[in-house]
Amino acid sequence: VQLVESGGGLVETGESLRLSCQVSGLTDDHYALGWFRQAASNEREGVSVIHWRGGTTWYSSSVKGRFTISRDIADNRLYLQMDSVKPEDSAMYYCAARLGGLRSGPEDFPYWGQGTQVTVDS
Repeated sequence: VQLVESGGGLVETGESLRLSCQVSGLTDDHYALGWFRQAASNEREGVSVIHWRGGTTWYSSSVKGRFTISRDIADNRLYLQMDSVKPEDSAMYYCAARLGGLRSGPEDFPYWGQGTQVTVDS
């Protein structure tokens, strides 16, 4: 499985940003894909996860209602729409994949992209 993120950048508080992850190498439909983030000196944390075929989702409490995860199966792309961003959303954002159902912990995901940096200016 290969994952390549894009779409990060510098935004102002309250603005929106959409991250994209190009996905390749999925061998069947029973994958979960997610977005994780890691700020400097913090542990990597789950942001949102989606089942690739079924579309079931999970959101962390810190982003629920502001971020939306989605996927385009035909184009093999995973997205994270980030609205009403806050300075505490600043982090390196990673796309990750696992074979199986939804999980929220990064330790459950064996496949990772290289990350894309999001910085929210207050």
